[in-house]
Amino acid sequence: MLDILGAVVWLLISPGPSAATLKYTAPAGWTSKPPSSSSRVAEFVLPRAEGDKDDASLVVYFFSATGGGSVQANVDRWISQMTQPDGRASKDVAKTSTMTVNGLKVSDVDVSGTYVAEMSPGAAEHFNYPGWRLRAAVVETPGGAYYIKITGPAKTVAKWDEAYGAFLKSLKYE
Repeated sequence: MLDILGAVVWLLISPGPSAATLKYTAPAGWTSKPPSSSSRVAEFVLPRAEGDKDDASLVVYFFSATGGGSVQANVDRWISQMTQPDGRASKDVAKTSTMTVNGLKVSDVDVSGTYVAEMSPGAAEHFNYPGWRLRAAVVETPGGAYYIKITGPAKTVAKWDEAYGAFLKSLKYE
């Protein structure tokens, strides 16, 4: 009995293996800020391009090992957060791609137009930001999907295209 109790105490006080998480390298020029909710793993401000009045933002989300919805459901939702000034469906102009980064499947979407997402989940009020761009990715890891989303003025998001590509290529799950 004492040996079992000792083993239980050892298990309770010994450090176990740390949980794997999504790791990345934030590009120079991005400003980290404290995540504003428990579902946000990281938040960054991407400083505005000359002539733009707003900065862009990048948020990394993680809901749970099984939360957040399918890749396609997220891509469709992100595309629906943009409308086109000429009335075309945003799905007809959105660019999607898939790549593998350090063994992780990354599904990416890129669409410009008027940003009309809900101001907060379930809110009746929506943004109305013409000339914006949304880039987002679902990163599939053994511990669940992570979701990365950039929104901001199209010119500012374009300014950070190369940095965003480097950010995605730096992703690791360890």
